[in-house]
Amino acid sequence: MFVRDVMTSNVITIPSDTLMVEAGKIMDFHRIERLPVVDRGKLVGIVTKDTLQRAGPSEATSLSRWELSYVLGKMTVKQIMKTDVVTTTPDTTVECAIATAQSHRVGSLPVLDNGSVVGILTTNDFFYKILNPLMGIGEEGTRIIVYAAGEAAQIQKVMECINRSGAGIRAVCTAAPPEAEKNDLLIHLDTEDAGQVIMELEKLGFSVDTREYKPC
Repeated sequence: MFVRDVMTSNVITIPSDTLMVEAGKIMDFHRIERLPVVDRGKLVGIVTKDTLQRAGPSEATSLSRWELSYVLGKMTVKQIMKTDVVTTTPDTTVECAIATAQSHRVGSLPVLDNGSVVGILTTNDFFYKILNPLMGIGEEGTRIIVYAAGEAAQIQKVMECINRSGAGIRAVCTAAPPEAEKNDLLIHLDTEDAGQVIMELEKLGFSVDTREYKPC
């Protein structure tokens, strides 16, 4: 999977001479947390809602309310934006993009193609478009955990057992519990009645737990 498969492509951008108050209104209206700053088609910075809030008045200021309103009303995002923006490209793998965001401790990556902003990848994209489908979050059914079954031979046995039962699989992943020598196998079945599957797996010697899942 590549960045282009999960990025948000209809990116809202602003020029660097946008007033801070206007940037805040744009974020509120579109319910977003950040805005890439683009001048003449080139990415020159990024401003976040947190940056705007931190750029607000301090309680220790000696300025009057009217003076503060005047000063803040004149400030542009150019004065507060982050200029060393960490970016990615549409052809970057999702795994590499996530690693890049984590290593730089940023919550978003503007996506550049030939120097132009063509998308943005955010924490929400990671969760809703990658993690949720991977773990079956939002899907009805039953999630079972087959302990210490994360290796190829065990996975094959588990899948063959589920196939014989006729149950469908919505999502599969492995997890590494703390201090465990082997990974667990997490499977999200498309049925709320996983009793037969669990019984057959236990007959094969597997230790199984079930977590019934229903969307909130």
